[in-house]
Amino acid sequence: MYSVKEAFYTLQGEGVQAGRASVFCRFTGCNLWSGREQDRASAQCHFCDTDFVGTDGQNGGKFSTAEALTAHLASLWPHSDSRVIPYVVFTGGEPLLQLDTPLIEAMHRAGFEIGVETNGTLPAPAGIDWLCVSPKGAAPLAQRHGDELKLVFPQAEAPPEAFEAMQFDHFLLQPMDTSLVASDAPATPLQATVAHCMAHPRWRLSLQTHKIAGID
Repeated sequence: MYSVKEAFYTLQGEGVQAGRASVFCRFTGCNLWSGREQDRASAQCHFCDTDFVGTDGQNGGKFSTAEALTAHLASLWPHSDSRVIPYVVFTGGEPLLQLDTPLIEAMHRAGFEIGVETNGTLPAPAGIDWLCVSPKGAAPLAQRHGDELKLVFPQAEAPPEAFEAMQFDHFLLQPMDTSLVASDAPATPLQATVAHCMAHPRWRLSLQTHKIAGID
């Protein structure tokens, strides 16, 4: 059984794949926060800006088999151009609580390339085509290699230098949502992120372009 908060067709807004047409599948649940505001302050990840509770979102629901969820997600991809590989992004919450080999294989049979955005605390199953790990606070990483490490910045318990020896092809810093940062901070998250990338050019700036463009 797969529990999906929402699923929709959009443009990827963040990271190396920004701008790519994608079907997003947001699973319910996370292992670092309950999703309830009353638990935010005590959660391992306290700056999440996403609703992943329940199955009441757009195209959300419960799916009893990998084939059923695959058919549901494939129906959201609108293009028949054979030159374009359909792309699905599994996210959450924490998608690796639910993403498994049967679903990966079913999505591949349907012709999809698979991207995953995970907090990295769970090992990723084989077969993922693009793996983005986004560390959260002091939560220990089980997944220490992948395509992209995208670090929300700044995090006192997760300084960029703690990850630089890990095996990722791309290292990105993404400014923390300003609504979740104290107003008396000495610099905005964007200013701090730009300054760090300028001083440490291994890191690239990642912006939430979907918010800038007003894309859901």
